[in-house]
Amino acid sequence: MLLVACGGDPAPLPRLAPDAVILAFGDSITHGTGARDYQSYPAVLAERTGRKVINAGIPGEETARGLRRLPGLLDRYRPDLLILCHGGNDILRKRDPAVTEANLREMIRIARERNIPVVMIAVPKVGLFLSPADFYDDIAADMQLPVEDEILADILGDNRYKSDHVHPNASGYARIAEAVQVLLTEHGAL
Repeated sequence: MLLVACGGDPAPLPRLAPDAVILAFGDSITHGTGARDYQSYPAVLAERTGRKVINAGIPGEETARGLRRLPGLLDRYRPDLLILCHGGNDILRKRDPAVTEANLREMIRIARERNIPVVMIAVPKVGLFLSPADFYDDIAADMQLPVEDEILADILGDNRYKSDHVHPNASGYARIAEAVQVLLTEHGAL
């Protein structure tokens, strides 16, 4: 269900204490559009892990705005881990992939500058066959961080898990939470 970047295994994640704070940062997928608040993947992940997971998803947000928003949230919440699921709106609006990639890399750099480990959830590119935009695996390999790069493509390719053409439903968000939990466990955070 998950694929580790090909450029070498990422460093293990620090173990999350029972009182750890996780910041889930992104757009409508993180927000939970298409389901109730308690069914968003951050809410389900909090329930599954027993950790506090802050939902910092804003529907419609592109990475340029996310890049401006992230530093304040990191300083405010001082999370022990950042889950970055961003770029979907850039892809849908056909923004320059190089700019989207640069924005994501800068978000990761900003978090790491604050000693906050990062994991990513890759968003699929538009096309007949859903697969993650290439830059997610490139970022993960170059920056040696864990990436869950299959779950969103799987969900968005299966109508049973969708509320509309770009958003999961409650069952889809539960699958994202499960995949992220597996990713965090495999890399030592849980």
